Amino acid sequence: PEMAVARRLRRRRSLAAEEFAFLRAVTDRVGKVTLPSPSLFGSLWSPERSGQAYPSFDDFMTDVVDVLRDEVRELRRLGCRYVQLDAPHYPLLIDPTWRAFYEARGWSVERWLSYGIELDNAVIDAAPDVTFGFHLCRGNQDSRWLVAGGYDAIAAPIFRGVRAQRLLLEYDDERSGGFDPLRLVPDDKLVVLGLVTTKSPRRETEEELEARIREAASLVGLERLALGTQCGFSTSIVGNALSVDDERHKLELIVRTAGLVWGEA
Repeated sequence: PEMAVARRLRRRRSLAAEEFAFLRAVTDRVGKVTLPSPSLFGSLWSPERSGQAYPSFDDFMTDVVDVLRDEVRELRRLGCRYVQLDAPHYPLLIDPTWRAFYEARGWSVERWLSYGIELDNAVIDAAPDVTFGFHLCRGNQDSRWLVAGGYDAIAAPIFRGVRAQRLLLEYDDERSGGFDPLRLVPDDKLVVLGLVTTKSPRRETEEELEARIREAASLVGLERLALGTQCGFSTSIVGNALSVDDERHKLELIVRTAGLVWGEA
């Protein structure tokens, strides 16, 4: 059977405090902690199997948000100033099959997005002086991807609704669609273009990346753009189909390209 929550949630330990404390001890650079978007857990509530612990879906999501709000406050207390919420479930709504899955659970796309963003903002509001990033992922584990298509269908409610200061968007290949949805990004948000793939050892070039950044800048403005990897190099212990040398090359390439486009730091 599919996984489902069967008992009330309780916080056994911090999700990332130990890792952040280690990171803080070994670098004076800004460390970023990634946490899951609350509604990512929505599929774990089942009316048949979860009813005794959580009579309603809202009851369950309230506890999920409380856990994540506590986590954000703890990270802030430890000195963390940059948190990213990962939201791979929103791009699923681009795909008709996944859209039908959510609608079969009684959630229209509009309602699901509105509800989910409300929960995201509740977590973000728990630490108002922390910078938040918001990553729209299309799958990454074991070099796989989950969904293809542009951000057009979900861009307006997410880009305008979520209170994160930075949007991290995947644009490493043609399955991500074009840059046109960037027109909908509010002026107070920065867009991190995920142009460097983490799924394969493909060696991008400075020229290729600079050309794509300039293309996006015609819609957003260069001062509101940044460059990054499409996702993380290892979503889980499974890893991806590239080596540590490949990873180092890609990170060095990002630094060199950023220097070319925006000037030396």
